[in-house]
Amino acid sequence: MGTKVMIPLCSDFGEKHGSICIFGTGDFGRSLGSKLMQNGYSVVFGSRHPGETSLLPRGAEVLSHAEAVQNCSIIIVAVQRDHYDFLKNLKEALEGKILVDVSNNLTINQYPDSNAEYLAQIVPRATVVKAFNTVSAWALQSGSLDASRQVFVCSNDSQAKQQIMDIIRAIGLTPQDKGSLGMAKEIEDYPLQLFPMWRLPMCTCAGLTVLVFLYCVIQDIIYNAEKNIDVSYLLMITIPNRIFPVVSLMLLALCYLPGAFAAIIQLYRGTKYSRFPNWLDRWMLCRKQLGLVALSYAFLHAIYTLVIPIRYSARHRTETFIINQVMLNKTRAFEKPLTWRSDTYLALGILGFFFYIVLGITSLPSVSNAVNWREFRFVQSKLGYLTLLLCTGHAMVFGWNRFLLLDRYRWYMPPVYTLSLVIPCVVLILKLVLIIPCIDTRITKIRQGWERSPSKKAETKLKTCSL
Repeated sequence: MGTKVMIPLCSDFGEKHGSICIFGTGDFGRSLGSKLMQNGYSVVFGSRHPGETSLLPRGAEVLSHAEAVQNCSIIIVAVQRDHYDFLKNLKEALEGKILVDVSNNLTINQYPDSNAEYLAQIVPRATVVKAFNTVSAWALQSGSLDASRQVFVCSNDSQAKQQIMDIIRAIGLTPQDKGSLGMAKEIEDYPLQLFPMWRLPMCTCAGLTVLVFLYCVIQDIIYNAEKNIDVSYLLMITIPNRIFPVVSLMLLALCYLPGAFAAIIQLYRGTKYSRFPNWLDRWMLCRKQLGLVALSYAFLHAIYTLVIPIRYSARHRTETFIINQVMLNKTRAFEKPLTWRSDTYLALGILGFFFYIVLGITSLPSVSNAVNWREFRFVQSKLGYLTLLLCTGHAMVFGWNRFLLLDRYRWYMPPVYTLSLVIPCVVLILKLVLIIPCIDTRITKIRQGWERSPSKKAETKLKTCSL
């Protein structure tokens, strides 16, 4: 027989809810059992070794597998798929019971079928529900406020699924109905994905960073090395402080470029009831992540800019300039155009960075949930384009007329800041065209459900083919 230990002050908890059986006494089983008991459930653990239960929560009943299922209609199977064999001997006892599979695999597509479907094959007369696999033992121990609250649930039996979803709500988590048991494989793959929505933004950012870095190395380090001038120290501060703003501005423009493409496609098709190409769909879904990566690079640019005056090379250059002025008994004249240019450049950069931060803050779930759709769209669209305009102006004023100076074209390569202006200028020009009243009105009508008549669609297609 198994042993039984009860918590003295909480012995009435089991009266609030029914008993739940948990197969498995590992970290997850213990954490889930403790969470269930805190919310009024009576928990019975089924274990291969009922006597070795020192780590289990106090108040839980510990029995053998066969004994544990006798008075419980819900059994949570908190063991790995490789250890499901013991369930074959419990087929009769598990008949009509609800089995909740919480297992995960080590890799995606480790098995041809999902663990939940495999469990349903082993115990065909039981009802299998997939749940809890997206929640970690640490999350259950630390509380739902410190981790993800979302729990995906799927089953072929809607009543059994509803019972499990009620339990999930009772312990402070949020259930998400994913449909039939056929969705179990997708649910099991979800915890194994490493930042799926961040993969494209991070790859784009890494690619642009490498390309701009190589461009700067060729223009500055290798070009000067050929003239026997060693400026390798530029690799530490100067070149990174060129990479960060250039890549940041490109990424910010890439957040708004797919929206312009989508509007052009809708104008051409004359309807919004047609899917965008897959590449555009994927691009539009990761715009938030692109913006956050761009913001992080803008932060790095701001920090690197602040340390420029304390660098040895910068101080040495300033001191040398002052000494030369003293020795030549000359003073540089105050140039108002240069003053306007530098102040404008700094002002545009500060304002652009401020709105950059506003965009980043409003993209946080806690903030976006507190604003309505119109407010969110105003910030992300109107203020977003304002941010892009300010940052583009910041780069333009920084360059000023340098793009006209031939000595800036080392090996016929334009200055790196001019590369950062290509995509933003394209986006701003497209936006300027799309907000022309006649075009903007047509886009608004299409997005409100208006469609071009079939005859006009055919006529447009005929004209396109003839061209």
